[in-house]
Amino acid sequence: MEMSAATGDLETSGRRQRPSTVKRRRWGGLRQQWKLLGLFEIDQQHEFYSLTCMMKEGLAAATQSTIDTAPTNELSDDDFRLEVTQIHKDFTMETFAGPVFASLRGSLGMTEQEYQQSLCSENCYLQFISNSKSKADFFLTNDKRFFLKTQNKREIKFLLANLKIYMEHLRKYPHSLLVKFLGVHRIKIPHKRKKYFIVMQSVFYPDDRISARYDIKGCEVSRWTEPAPEGSQIIVVLKDLNFEGQYITLDRQRPWLLRQVEIDTHFLRRLNVLDYSLLLAHQPLHHDERHQSLSFATLIMRTKKSVNPGSSPIHAGIVAVPGAVPEEDSTLPSSDVDGSCLKPSQAGDAFSGDTLQTGSGCDAAELQDFRAQNRRLLPNLKNPLHVIDGPEQRYFIGIIDIFTVYSFKKRLEHLWKRLRHPGRSFSTVSPQTYCLRLCHWVQDHTK
Repeated sequence: MEMSAATGDLETSGRRQRPSTVKRRRWGGLRQQWKLLGLFEIDQQHEFYSLTCMMKEGLAAATQSTIDTAPTNELSDDDFRLEVTQIHKDFTMETFAGPVFASLRGSLGMTEQEYQQSLCSENCYLQFISNSKSKADFFLTNDKRFFLKTQNKREIKFLLANLKIYMEHLRKYPHSLLVKFLGVHRIKIPHKRKKYFIVMQSVFYPDDRISARYDIKGCEVSRWTEPAPEGSQIIVVLKDLNFEGQYITLDRQRPWLLRQVEIDTHFLRRLNVLDYSLLLAHQPLHHDERHQSLSFATLIMRTKKSVNPGSSPIHAGIVAVPGAVPEEDSTLPSSDVDGSCLKPSQAGDAFSGDTLQTGSGCDAAELQDFRAQNRRLLPNLKNPLHVIDGPEQRYFIGIIDIFTVYSFKKRLEHLWKRLRHPGRSFSTVSPQTYCLRLCHWVQDHTK
């Protein structure tokens, strides 16, 4: 609007802009965009204000519909195919597979009321302007708990087509690092293109003390980003080459991370996808966080959080995925997590690598299932599935952007990049190569 007004004034005065002036302004605009890299409130003057207001209104109605409906004990094939359209004053919004995502939210220990409150509060959404090449628009709820991201139709169709096996993967491996999709929607505004968007749990939550963020793909071509100036408030997501010379220091939890990355990337390999990212952030632990003693009461609480429904997805017996082979409940009932299984003197030794080990009095079969699912002792923190504490640092880790299929077009791109970047590693490779390379990167950069 401001540019239009300025142009109108120039035309009125009979002046014409010189090409050099236009170039300078374009360059100035790029520099200004770099200055604005980060998070910004979407207020009434923002270009996305109207869209985000529609998102809020639509999500409030969709979530209220879930609140008013009795929860289902078992998901059906129809639930995965369900499309619900709600008509609003200036738009209509469709919700895809609503009961499926509601069950996932519940399995994460999230009530529909708190989900609705975060997404639909009176506070403005935040726009995240990143240095990513993605054409998608990124929004955050004001409390930074949930990401909303626009997607194209192909990506949405891919997600919905593979939703059943995605849910089955989370049921089989409840502490997976894969991003948690919490909703898929489409907004229709008269005389405008349909806009698809997804709601995801933010990997970097809470982000109050995060000191550095990275997007890791395990390769080198185009994997460097200019860091923000010293002392700047600009949020820049760094890349692989920025991380060289550093390590994710986890000590006992390293084996768990290596195994979970292997499990999740092999799942993505089965989906024939590539170009996904390992999101990584870290912040220094405070003195009391580094030296806190693991009391028996804390151990019991964290163990319950790690094995009980409502603390990690997907709890077998709460919501069954159609087509899945029923398995025996592999969780430990809260009544079993007591002194007969772990003695206070054993608290420090009960977990090796923070995965549960067999103790006297515990059911060995149950603990074997626990390990087969690669569960770990979750921290008593917000967003526990993506938070891992090392001796000195707290790490936020998750796998995102899982929609790029290794299509014929990607195969051609792979051949072209081999010619253009001989002897160098780049992102467009076969799903098998991509999977193994990212696993090797994690192995080489952890200790």
